[in-house]
Amino acid sequence: MRKLNFTIAVIIGLLVASSSSFAQSKFAKTHPRRHQVNSRLANQNNRIKNKVKEGDMSKAKAAKLHKDDRQIRSEERKMASQNNSHITKKEQKALNQQENKTSKKIKS
Repeated sequence: MRKLNFTIAVIIGLLVASSSSFAQSKFAKTHPRRHQVNSRLANQNNRIKNKVKEGDMSKAKAAKLHKDDRQIRSEERKMASQNNSHITKKEQKALNQQENKTSKKIKS
């Protein structure tokens, strides 16, 4: 019985992992504007972390910038939820402009 439960658990784990990677690849293929916006947010997150790690940015400033990025990500999700899981070019442009402002704050 233990062996059967273990086997079932392994099979379920493999199914979840494969469906997750399929969903991610499908996301990237079918939502290029969302992917672009979210990739920039991930990149900015890494830049902030590196600045703090290197001592070039205070943790307080990093927290503020992370908050800005979370707001942008939240807005992106809200926009996508209203448009069949897509964002329009106009929405992408607006989000990118917000990301540009945050990016400049990371540099300074």
